[in-house]
Amino acid sequence: MSGSPEYTPPKVWTWNKANGGQFASINRPIAGPTHDKELPVGRHPLQLYSLGTPNGQKVTIMLEELLALGHEGAEYDAWLIKIGDGDQFGSGFVAVNPNSKIPALMDRSGPKPIRVFESGAILTYLAEKFGAFLPTEPAARAECLSWLFWQMGSAPYLGGGFGHFYAYAPTKIEYAIDRFAMEVKRQLDVLDRRLAESEYLAGSDYTIADIAVWPWYGGLVKGWTYGAAEFLQVEDNKNVLRWADSIYSRPAVQRGRMVNRLSGEPSSQLHERHDASDFDTRTQDKLAAAE
Repeated sequence: MSGSPEYTPPKVWTWNKANGGQFASINRPIAGPTHDKELPVGRHPLQLYSLGTPNGQKVTIMLEELLALGHEGAEYDAWLIKIGDGDQFGSGFVAVNPNSKIPALMDRSGPKPIRVFESGAILTYLAEKFGAFLPTEPAARAECLSWLFWQMGSAPYLGGGFGHFYAYAPTKIEYAIDRFAMEVKRQLDVLDRRLAESEYLAGSDYTIADIAVWPWYGGLVKGWTYGAAEFLQVEDNKNVLRWADSIYSRPAVQRGRMVNRLSGEPSSQLHERHDASDFDTRTQDKLAAAE
């Protein structure tokens, strides 16, 4: 097959570290910590340990949206976890998330700290804690949670599937790219059909379903993800584009997208967030100018 040499799997698979491509350092076949390292703790009730990937953006957008609504208890410290350096395998991080993936949250607002891991669980936890962005009426709640879990099940085909083989794999494999491009195109059509009949994914209200889906699929149609907008002909998805632009116009979304971000214009990168004023004073362009 084009771009793919003949490969016969061995009877027993063995780990070859050199086979991981660009992200070889972040993947391994065993769990648990590789080194002792405690996590820092700031002054706010919520402590977030994350990175500004689409999964990380879900939580920072949610927190900024809650603060915009006036929920002072949603104040948070966002600590940078550099997955390329293996921070997610430190003992402190593994204690918060045994799966060693960002994002991970510690809620220290009560008598006993509560850990929450997996982005969908964090969004649901925060929505229930603050009574926001998750409908309480049974049908509307079911619709919201259905789209939230749609994202959990679908995005791995976009990220670990299409994105990996199209943008990051050391070898371009036609079969893999075709397989996952087809699925991502189908997913975009699912979203486009839904958004043709509804302003937001769960109905007329903006919810955690939109907050979960937007960093992945909004970023894709906006041309920010994998450099694949033309390849996937995202302009055909007019309703997804309308929805993506509408959500991006929200100031809380723009702030949330900056937190723990390590790429893009320095003015769009806020490596750590400990106060609302950090957006004005501690982005990378401001820090570089101060030096």
